[in-house]
Amino acid sequence: MTPADRDRLSRLRQGLVRLGEETLRLLDVLLAREPLARGSLYLLRRRCGRPSCHCSEGEPHPTWVLATTGPRGRRLRTIPPARLGEVRALVERYRRFRRARARLVKVHRQMLAGVEQLEAARRKEV
Repeated sequence: MTPADRDRLSRLRQGLVRLGEETLRLLDVLLAREPLARGSLYLLRRRCGRPSCHCSEGEPHPTWVLATTGPRGRRLRTIPPARLGEVRALVERYRRFRRARARLVKVHRQMLAGVEQLEAARRKEV
């Protein structure tokens, strides 16, 4: 085996180790126990419909909603101002979970490709 071959094997091994370390970091996110909430949180401005209300002529009422999609289509849930911080944290944890999941898929593909390259580099003709 030439020094160039040994160097290539070393780089492949180091790359696999780095991907393994990243997998462990991603698993920390995926295996966390905190609850999650799927959906998008946004501020909806609406008019209540009462003719005497200030919103009929001026600024509409601000309402925070959590938009989710389920088997019966899109659903909006009104979020009370007192729970806004809690729901925002739940939604952010869900986004973080989904990003970690997507990254884990890519990392595993890279690991598989690296293992195949390592096998090909180590294979010896008999």
